[in-house]
Amino acid sequence: MSNAHDKAGREKLIRAIQEYEFAAVELNLYLDNFPRSKEALEDYNYITRELNKLKARYVKNYGPLSNFGEDTSDFPWQWVEEPWPWDRGY
Repeated sequence: MSNAHDKAGREKLIRAIQEYEFAAVELNLYLDNFPRSKEALEDYNYITRELNKLKARYVKNYGPLSNFGEDTSDFPWQWVEEPWPWDRGY
């Protein structure tokens, strides 16, 4: 796989993660106001499951998304490797 193709795949995956995180936050806020909305809760649970799958795929292919006990790291410690998840230049 070429480095450019890998970079594009990485950027596409991080963008999808950002989109799902945004949806999860919005649904969370909605549910704070409407906790009995079954449809919103179902949407939230779906988004959360998909987000966790995307994050797991990212970690497996590119390394940790966060530190402080959320993601494991291969040897050597990957958290210091660049680019960091928020350092994408969008």
